[in-house]
Amino acid sequence: MKRICVALATLAFSSTAAQARPLRIMALDQCADQYVLALAPDADIALSPRADDPDAWLRQQADGHRRLRPTLEAAVGFQPDVVVRYWGGEPRLLTALAQRGVKVTTIDDAVDLNGVRRNIQTVARDLGQMQRGQALEQRMDGQLAKAARVKRTAEAPGAVYLTSGGFTAGPGTLIDAMMRAAGFRNLTATPGFGALSVERIAMNPPVRFVLGFFDQLRADLRGPGRHPVVARAAEGRTAARLPAATLTCPAWFAADAVEMMAKGRP
Repeated sequence: MKRICVALATLAFSSTAAQARPLRIMALDQCADQYVLALAPDADIALSPRADDPDAWLRQQADGHRRLRPTLEAAVGFQPDVVVRYWGGEPRLLTALAQRGVKVTTIDDAVDLNGVRRNIQTVARDLGQMQRGQALEQRMDGQLAKAARVKRTAEAPGAVYLTSGGFTAGPGTLIDAMMRAAGFRNLTATPGFGALSVERIAMNPPVRFVLGFFDQLRADLRGPGRHPVVARAAEGRTAARLPAATLTCPAWFAADAVEMMAKGRP
């Protein structure tokens, strides 16, 4: 307890001196890393330990930046002015930061592409990088427009999203909005995320698959999505294989996944 009190006191003192130095930004998780790297790469930044994981979109840009665990002690040592998070950071840390005047910016879950745009605008505003945020939105909108220009059939082709772990996604999810933006009709009618069994695929194989997370070779090695029955059902019926890096964060690169799907649309 004494250690925590000392840390809080140090953090309180450090917040008063924030204006005497360049803006310091701390990212608490991998999704926050992507936003910080894209919007404020030239600031004094500290990234999460997962910033260069294979499923991080900007993993190469993370090279050379410091990494910090999302703890109160690490925050005290770094003295951030702004903390960006998606899921990272325990309640004690977030409360302590807010009470000491540190701006905590939260990336929200997005169920559609407008939600992604709101995330870009929120983080860009809090980092003082509105121009870069607008550039990200323009890039995203350009890719979505390009995907929409791909020649379409009279009726949107149906497809089912499937992860290597055996999960699918229906209405009310970002992947559903992405599939529709790519010109597909989502054949999963149940809202939200749910399991798609091997037996169901064997008995009634979807006409078309959109596969996600299959590039993570060490993940879900025994997952239902990697079952031989599923592999046979998906052979010749796969419209797109979406890299995990496009799916782990509600960010502008969702448009990259949309473009990949559009290219595989019949």
